[in-house]
Amino acid sequence: MTGQPPDLAALQRRLVEFAAARDWEPFHTPKNLAAALSVEAAELLEIFQWLTPEQASAVMADPGSAHRVRDEVADVLAYLLQFCAVLEVDVLAALAAKIDRNEERFPRVDRTRGPSAGPAGG
Repeated sequence: MTGQPPDLAALQRRLVEFAAARDWEPFHTPKNLAAALSVEAAELLEIFQWLTPEQASAVMADPGSAHRVRDEVADVLAYLLQFCAVLEVDVLAALAAKIDRNEERFPRVDRTRGPSAGPAGG
């Protein structure tokens, strides 16, 4: 191993191979994967549910909490990558296109107007 993290495509292939080796493909339908993704995102949210903003910002300072956060982030990403594999969605291309649309939809803030100026054109 080179010490370099695997790329996204390699991780996605590994997840597909993992599921195939266990005959899980019949269960990896878009609906089931979307549901699993939602559950894992809720488990990530659960870590922060009753924390103050200050506590939430410091969650990674505690090794136990940091481990839980990393595990849930991994679960969310794993299900998202599996979902995209099943539907043949290029996750990076989809994200780039969405960022492009958001940059058009939400213009940059004019910092010369000051923080209390409100939305541009509003």
